[in-house]
Amino acid sequence: MKRIKQFGFFLLIGMVAVSCKHSKLLKNPDLDTKYNAAIAYYNEKDYSRALQLFDQMMGAIRATDKAEDLYYYYSYCYYHQKDYTLASYYFKRYYSSFPKTSRAEECLFMSAYCNYLNSPIASLDQTSTYDAIKELQLFMNIYPKSKRIPECNELIDKMRAKLELKDYKIAKLYFRMKDFAASITTFHNILQEFPETIHREEILFLVIKSYAKYASQSVKEKQYERFTNTTIAFQDFYKEFPASKFAGEAADLNEKSRAEIQKMVDKNKNLIEEQSKRVRLKRNGL
Repeated sequence: MKRIKQFGFFLLIGMVAVSCKHSKLLKNPDLDTKYNAAIAYYNEKDYSRALQLFDQMMGAIRATDKAEDLYYYYSYCYYHQKDYTLASYYFKRYYSSFPKTSRAEECLFMSAYCNYLNSPIASLDQTSTYDAIKELQLFMNIYPKSKRIPECNELIDKMRAKLELKDYKIAKLYFRMKDFAASITTFHNILQEFPETIHREEILFLVIKSYAKYASQSVKEKQYERFTNTTIAFQDFYKEFPASKFAGEAADLNEKSRAEIQKMVDKNKNLIEEQSKRVRLKRNGL
């Protein structure tokens, strides 16, 4: 127990000494001393203290030969502290300030990668995801022969899968809420934006089901068009997935829709025939 207390005492003394040393460095007007200390902190992975010193030097060193290194380490300090928003900003700023250096490619990639790390789960706002995709595509355009291209494509695929999942869940939510017009629009958007989606079979089936339910709830003037859309959606589905597990229910919806269409055609035919009969009777004076 005595040894533990002694160890704790010496540890506390050490921490106080380090803190005092750091306070003196913050007050030290010599830029070289501060810069060397900041690099030493960085190498020791003490990014918080390194950042404090870099912050103080940012304006003064900007026009010196140390500016490039300062921006580089400054960006990574934010990155290692998981402040990806500021890290992305300063990596991009490094690239803009030093586009011809050996680190320019790395920093432009890291700027995009930080946006990728900021990308939230699918249920949240995806602004960072769109930003990351845009930045990764920019990187690939500027460095088409970079060894990082495969990683960029992999990251973009992951983010597109997240965007697809978000839209898929939104479309199914519209369907459950019986907002069939919205579900149809969203399902079609998914098929257009993500034609290789793993949910393609189910989505094509749900488009049929949405149209059928939408038609049955519509006013009479709109039913013919919407039941017809149901049969068209069935044809699109059946061309791709004739042996689908949804095939039976899809065929049933198609047959019911065709029956409703035929009823409307027959009804209109009867109306036309009745009107023609009245005209003939009127002409004959009956």
